[in-house]
Amino acid sequence: MSSPAPRRWRRGSSALTLAASLVVLAPGAAAQGRCGGDRVGTPACNTTPAAAPFAATGWKTVALDHFRMVAADPKKEAAYYAALMNWTVRSDKGGVIVMDIGDVGSVEIHGGYQPPPPPPTDTSARGRAMGARAPRNVTWDSFCWVIEPWDTKKVEAALRERGLSPVADHDPATGFYSFHVKDPDGFDVQVANGAHVKARRAKAAAGSAPAPAPFASTAWTTVWLDHISFEVTNYKETTAFYEALLGWKPTGDEGSQNETWIGDLGNIIIRGGNPLAPGFALPARRKAQIGHVSFGIDPWDTGAVKGDLDKRGLNGRADTGGRGDINDPATPYKSYHTTTPNGFDLQISNSNKERRVVR
Repeated sequence: MSSPAPRRWRRGSSALTLAASLVVLAPGAAAQGRCGGDRVGTPACNTTPAAAPFAATGWKTVALDHFRMVAADPKKEAAYYAALMNWTVRSDKGGVIVMDIGDVGSVEIHGGYQPPPPPPTDTSARGRAMGARAPRNVTWDSFCWVIEPWDTKKVEAALRERGLSPVADHDPATGFYSFHVKDPDGFDVQVANGAHVKARRAKAAAGSAPAPAPFASTAWTTVWLDHISFEVTNYKETTAFYEALLGWKPTGDEGSQNETWIGDLGNIIIRGGNPLAPGFALPARRKAQIGHVSFGIDPWDTGAVKGDLDKRGLNGRADTGGRGDINDPATPYKSYHTTTPNGFDLQISNSNKERRVVR
C-alpha cells in the first residue's frame, strides 16, 4: 500500500475535498448522555462493556501530536484561535497552517472543506423552536497520538497482527515516524513517535496569524485537553478499540457514552449507539465525528470569561455538565460553548489535570 503525503510540517499538502456526515444521536446524547434519571438500569442503557477487539498492545499514550482540521476559510479560523485562545502559528506553508495549542499539542488547519448536502428542514415544533443553526464549514477529521514504547518495525508489526492495515507516514529528515489506521467507524487514527513533541519543546512557535485578528486578544492560556466529544455509531465497540490499541481508560459507562481518560493528557467522551439496547442496528454507512472539543484555560474566573466573550461579540452558552448553576461557587465544573468563524462548537472550561472529571 502506498504511503499518503505526510501531513505535518512539510510542503506538498493539497486542499482536500471532504464530506462530513453527521451521526444521528438521540436527544440529549450530545450533552451529558441520555441514560440518566429513571432510565438508569433499563435495557436501553445496559452498561456491560464490549469485549476487546484484539489483544492489548501494551502501549501508553503519552502526548498529543496533533488534531487535523479542514475548514472552508482556514485563515479566519486560525486568526480566531490566535486571538481567543492564544494558540501560536508554528508554520504556514503548502496550504497547511500548523498551530501550537499551548503545551497541549498542535492542530493542522487545512483548506478545501466541502459541506455535505443540507439535511431536510425540521418542521417539528422542536425544530421550529430551535430555529436555523449556523452552518458548520469545518471538520476535525483525524487525531495523532504519541505512544510509548516506540520501535517503528515493532509498531507496524503489532498493527498488522491486529488486522489494522497500517499506512506509513514518515519524515526521516525530521526523525518523525508514524502510521495511520482506521477505527471501527473508519475514523483516521495516527500513532507516532515523539519527534514533533520534542521539536515543539525545543523551540517555541513564533509565526504570525495568517489573517487580521477578529478582535482583541484575551489573556487566556490553553492548559488542558478537557474532552473530545466523539460521536460514533457503537460507543461500546469504539471504547474497547481505543482501550486495547492505545491504553485509554474507560471511567464512566453511562449507557449511551463512556468518559475515557487519554492517559495523563485529558479526556474523550465516546458517545453514540448502545449495541445492547433493544432494536439497536448499525447504519448502512458507519461514520464517526468530533462533535466538539473542550479546552481548559487559565486563568478561570466565570464572570470574567463570560465578559471576555461578550465584549468580543461571541456567544457563550453555559455548560456545567448538568451539575448546578455556573455562577454557584459550589458548582465544580464550569464551561462555555462558543462558535468559531467556520461554525465549529468550541468549548472552554475550568478543567485541568487536577480537576479532570466532566461527567
